[in-house]
Amino acid sequence: MDPQRPIVVVNQKSVGLALILTIIFGGLGLLYATVLGGIIMICVELFVLLFTFFLAPFLVPIVHIVCCIWAVIAVQRHNKKLSNQVS
Repeated sequence: MDPQRPIVVVNQKSVGLALILTIIFGGLGLLYATVLGGIIMICVELFVLLFTFFLAPFLVPIVHIVCCIWAVIAVQRHNKKLSNQVS
């Protein structure tokens, strides 16, 4: 007799929501897509804002764009992993 396997239901994440949160909140919004990525980018954003803003202000939008791209990729990977587990 096979023991009953628990069924865990996990919802897919929304790429649109991840992108909107990241556009508005930067690294904090990235936390929705990936916690580790959010923490890393929060630290990078703080470093750029505190130490390089006056020397290289062009880095601020670049870091923000990287956050947005990372959010989309992280959500797509998360959703792909979920769909592979179901199959």
